[in-house]
Amino acid sequence: MSAAAATTSSAGTLRFEDGAVQFRQRIVVSILSHRSLLIRNIRAEDIDAPGLRQYEASFLRLIDSMTNGSRIEINSTGTQLRLSPGVLTGGSIEHTCPVPTQPTDSRPDEESMDSSRSIGWFLEGILPLAPFGKEPLSVSFFGITDGTCDVDPTSDYLKASALPLFQKFGVGVTDAEDFLSPQAPSIRVVRRGAAPAGGGRVELYSPVVQVLQPIEFTDPGKFKRVRGTAITCKIVSSSMAARVAFASKGLLHRLLPDVWIHTDAHTIKHHKCGPSPGLSLVLTAESTNGVVLTAECCLDYRKDASRELPEDLGTRGSALLLNEIRKGGCVDTGMQSLALLWMCLSPEDVSRIRVGTLSQYAVESLRLFKQAFGVEFKVKPDHATKTVLLSCLGSGYRNMSRAAT
Repeated sequence: MSAAAATTSSAGTLRFEDGAVQFRQRIVVSILSHRSLLIRNIRAEDIDAPGLRQYEASFLRLIDSMTNGSRIEINSTGTQLRLSPGVLTGGSIEHTCPVPTQPTDSRPDEESMDSSRSIGWFLEGILPLAPFGKEPLSVSFFGITDGTCDVDPTSDYLKASALPLFQKFGVGVTDAEDFLSPQAPSIRVVRRGAAPAGGGRVELYSPVVQVLQPIEFTDPGKFKRVRGTAITCKIVSSSMAARVAFASKGLLHRLLPDVWIHTDAHTIKHHKCGPSPGLSLVLTAESTNGVVLTAECCLDYRKDASRELPEDLGTRGSALLLNEIRKGGCVDTGMQSLALLWMCLSPEDVSRIRVGTLSQYAVESLRLFKQAFGVEFKVKPDHATKTVLLSCLGSGYRNMSRAAT
């Protein structure tokens, strides 16, 4: 995001002229900073389909359901969005995520796929807001759960990677000894629904917090075990998941003995899943210091599934996990932005975190956080470990909705 792409008016409105870049992140920052948001030129150069996509409009409806008093204005072409944020209320919400409109027995065209995103895209978008409502947040999502991990994180990935961060920042922790309360944050896959037809259901629960805890998360320790799940949906042979798990363990056992990969197979006869077939793998490495790094892979439903064998998928998933470990750091690449945002919202104390290679999305997020909250990060490369140390002084954010109850 260039300096010319975003400006701040004297009234405190966050203005962006570069369209749908960081769409969810900008909406989240607007709500948390209580500042109005104006986004212009949303795909203004797209002659065939300018403006907001169907899934972005759906995300705005979800935000409207989570807040009270929000005002959303979209111009006639959909190329300009104005948001006046309200107050996060929490409570119980049901949300249906759009899926491609093509018949399930054929591959959806590019236009149909461009209008839909998986449940993970929506879930990832609202996670930063989840602990700051007036009441605990409970959301039931309906849509695609698997098969799109090349563009969207799955619910299984977010469960493995995001929930440990909730605990690190004190969300759902009862005391200083870091014991989780009975009402700890959770992400539960009730029903699988692979792309493109979907049909899945995921439930998110998050307790509220008044103040986050500052973190000191700089020592990854030594990785001691790997846990994972091989998932199949609507596939004739239930052994496909076992073949994925076996191949994945074959690579990981060269490095450490404690590797367990479970199979979650939903066959055609006995299934709790949608009508589309799918095959995926989620792996999590745990260290002696509580660091959790996660990687995932899946068959691309937009291509011929026979191009990749289950054994190749398992090996690819293990290689992706080992690449995350090679990068180093205490959070994986997909969770960098969430960790940095909550560091900005921490009390007025110094928080520190070690990450591997900073993703481009995280770099853009740092610029956005500086603009919205006035928080600057000190970025210090560690050449010995080839990692990056980031530290900041929190803004002292308090959940005023919670304080008023």
